[in-house]
Amino acid sequence: MQEPKTPRTPTVPSPEHVDSLATVLDLVRSGAARTRPEISRHSGLGRTVVTQRVNQLTECGLMEEGALGPSSGGRAPRELRFRARAGVILAAELGATSIGVGVTDLSGTVLAEREEAADIALGPDPVLDRVEILFDELLTEIRAEHGDVAVWGIGIGLPGPVEFATGRPSAPPIMPGWDGYPVRDRLTARFGAPVWVDNEVNTMALGELRAGSAKGQRDILYVKIGTGIGAGLVSGGRLHRGSQGCAGDIGHAAVNDEATVVCRCGNTGCLEAYAGGAALARDGLAAAQEGRSEFLAGVLESTGTVTAADISRAAQSGDRTSVELLTRAGRLIGSLLATLVSFYNPALVIIGGGVAAAGDLLLAAVRESVYRRSLPLATRELRIARSTLSDRAGLVGAAFMVIDELFAPERLAHWVAAGSPAGAPELVDVPLRAPLL
Repeated sequence: MQEPKTPRTPTVPSPEHVDSLATVLDLVRSGAARTRPEISRHSGLGRTVVTQRVNQLTECGLMEEGALGPSSGGRAPRELRFRARAGVILAAELGATSIGVGVTDLSGTVLAEREEAADIALGPDPVLDRVEILFDELLTEIRAEHGDVAVWGIGIGLPGPVEFATGRPSAPPIMPGWDGYPVRDRLTARFGAPVWVDNEVNTMALGELRAGSAKGQRDILYVKIGTGIGAGLVSGGRLHRGSQGCAGDIGHAAVNDEATVVCRCGNTGCLEAYAGGAALARDGLAAAQEGRSEFLAGVLESTGTVTAADISRAAQSGDRTSVELLTRAGRLIGSLLATLVSFYNPALVIIGGGVAAAGDLLLAAVRESVYRRSLPLATRELRIARSTLSDRAGLVGAAFMVIDELFAPERLAHWVAAGSPAGAPELVDVPLRAPLL
């Protein structure tokens, strides 16, 4: 009887080997180099090493030969292409009042997406049930067009604090029932792919950094002004989460000593309680009920409520009370940002979120406060701009969160050592951790 074959023990490449492998892949993925000679010029690696690394990445299914490239006098080199369609990423951004889901290729290009109204306060089971259904529907569409592509990873952005190491929400103020919920474990079991979960503002910042108005920047501050307020910090090209993952939670920084307005977190005086979308809606409703705004009173009579979007429309129509509400909110946010700008010294501040996208009035008030109150050196070359990705920033960023981790050196090392194709997530048993940016 023939003895069974002993499985091959993977040989883990040296750190130098892995670094050069990641360098070659990154150059081709980014488009900085398209041929072997170009890789050598950009990386400083020798021709033999480049050829070996290209061959390894091709065997792993991450790279392929393309057409002949331009000749520099000798035989024309073959162009190299990253196999962006070798697999897909599932991404979702869960806001307080909406769900956005999408499917991207391995370069972060959105292939299909869907957005719909949803209430995060319904709890994790009904909300994630719906996310899973939408993922399935989008995968059916993609597979009908592109064939049976594999899911390589899943990225989720949540509207509250997330312990990044475990993928679990941590006491999120607007997410009853979500505290400690195993979001990552549930989706990993459902789709058989690795999952990363983060605060939605961090995914928005990452989306802008990778594919939006912050592309090419290294020090940025992304501020979301929606139902709540939060910030994502990028320092030296890396997303800064802090030791527990809650860096940038500016919405609950104190801006007022009054104890009359209680924030959803249970404290008083929080920025979000005075300048967030929910606060604007509350103050707009009061103005309508008290007869201080004819426009908002008309909205209340016709719809039964007043939203932050209604206040923006009223302000654009010249409603004085709404102008005052937006200006006050912008100044409060700008005053806090002025402190952050002087402390952190970013090159770019990006303003996003539903409230920020409603017009120029709030953005102008933010700019005025920041430039007036920050240190002159900190604002000398500072740009404050509206998000170019708008409501897609979180979705795109969630995909890039996964992509960055999938192509981190440690994962490449595993693929090469195991000799397995990159398209088999179950074989890539590397501990989940923060992405390398």
